[in-house]
Amino acid sequence: MSMSDPIADLLTRIRNANAANHDTLELDHSKLKLEIVKVLQSEGYITRHEVLDAGSVRPKIKIYLKYGPRRERVLTNIRRVSKPGRRVYTAHNTLPKVMGGLGIAILTTPRGVMTDRQARREHVGGEVLCYVW
Repeated sequence: MSMSDPIADLLTRIRNANAANHDTLELDHSKLKLEIVKVLQSEGYITRHEVLDAGSVRPKIKIYLKYGPRRERVLTNIRRVSKPGRRVYTAHNTLPKVMGGLGIAILTTPRGVMTDRQARREHVGGEVLCYVW
């Protein structure tokens, strides 16, 4: 299976698993995917994650999705912004506010993968990977 946009694949899998009320999902490991998953965890959109078979040739990332006390979804939606065909970059002073600040934008910057809030604080811009709310 050729993968033209592994980030879109990651987001779609999370979206689908969340919509189907799954507790966990597994996907192929990559440094960028892992960084995005770490941001989702630190922002409280997923419970936790772990890297399976870390030393192997094809390690996996296992994501534990998060739901409220009555199985209500914590993650409402997740949307790819910058795509391979149309990259979206922004400066620190034009960073997007997602859902009026209720959501987050995940960016890849020269200082690593971070939220729009962190990027604003550190005065760095970068590629807007996705919006999460």
